[in-house]
Amino acid sequence: MDLKDKKIGFAMCGSFCTFKKAMKAVNTLAELGADITPIMSETSYSTDTRFGTAESFRNELSSVTGHDIISTVTDAEPLGPKALLDILAIVPCTGNTLAKLANGIADSSVTLAAKAHLRNNRPLVIAVSTNDGLGAAAQNIGKLLCRKLIYFVPFGQDDCIHKPNSLVADFTLLPDTIKAALEGRQLQPILG
Repeated sequence: MDLKDKKIGFAMCGSFCTFKKAMKAVNTLAELGADITPIMSETSYSTDTRFGTAESFRNELSSVTGHDIISTVTDAEPLGPKALLDILAIVPCTGNTLAKLANGIADSSVTLAAKAHLRNNRPLVIAVSTNDGLGAAAQNIGKLLCRKLIYFVPFGQDDCIHKPNSLVADFTLLPDTIKAALEGRQLQPILG
């Protein structure tokens, strides 16, 4: 399956340490010809960290996609009624966002975008990045793994010695995961 002209929502949550990998992933999608709608959580849209300024990430994301960033609940809501996306990817998806998705909470631009998108029976891809993936967030990953239309970018432990509960997706597998999800299947193996 080709991604040329596919309408892909690319939503970023506040796992700031993975933003550079996320930017590489969105660049790859753009190179493959996807029409990308950028979405950022309110936190990722406005927070400067040691990994970079919010403005620099916003500018790069807008430049790569050629679209304004959706960063409010109000701006995210039309994604559902207007059926604007073929697929939505949350890259990175934090433990906080996992919990909200698993429990039906839609109180941020990203979670409302996901809820609005899923109402159209279209796939949602999650690229997990959380320090408690094998801790408190494990139950939420489990809930989402068995839900219809939700697919995970394959993931694994990123530092089993110093952060034994931490999980992070292999962002280089995002295009293959999206292609598989558009065909209604989970890219395997899911655990790396």
